[in-house]
Amino acid sequence: MGASGKVALLELSCGTGANFQFYPAGCRIICLDPNPHFKKFLTKSMAENRHLQFKQFVVAPGEDMKQLADGSMDVVVSSLVLCSVQSPARVLKEVQRVLRPMSRKGGDGALAAQDGGPDRGVFFFWEHVAEPRGSWAFLWQQVAEPTWKHTGDGCCLTRETRKHLERAQSSELQMERQPPLFKWLPVGPHIMGKAVK
Repeated sequence: MGASGKVALLELSCGTGANFQFYPAGCRIICLDPNPHFKKFLTKSMAENRHLQFKQFVVAPGEDMKQLADGSMDVVVSSLVLCSVQSPARVLKEVQRVLRPMSRKGGDGALAAQDGGPDRGVFFFWEHVAEPRGSWAFLWQQVAEPTWKHTGDGCCLTRETRKHLERAQSSELQMERQPPLFKWLPVGPHIMGKAVK
């Protein structure tokens, strides 16, 4: 948390702001999306979610968050984003960069957070992932992927997002696998969890 005591939250590819209703009161929200046309929808969504403080709309892909300072975010949220970015590894590297770091305070070297906030920044995610390789479900994803990618704004059904998260050098990674909601859809299981800087 910053000096104001409010959580600085960055939502990646925020779209129309569908997640805003779930954020705690007082969050200072920065929205990042490569589509500049979502800003008009965000204005409406922010008006409906007055418990939040809208700080900024950044038009940029997740791979290039240069408009955001190092260590400036307490929380980063990603919902069904990593399937459609060009480089999940670069997005996760940028997430690590903008998340609040652990800092040392005092002469005793004890670890403490900057500005009295949480120990480290946290990345919360909910993403769909590839079915297990060699399964019929994975074969179905492979067959459907070209059309799905074209109609689904670049969504890759066979992306192994779990592996990217495991390689992202977080100090702590927690995730759970959720089975597919509908077996007949090529969008397979989901993973939900958090990665601590």
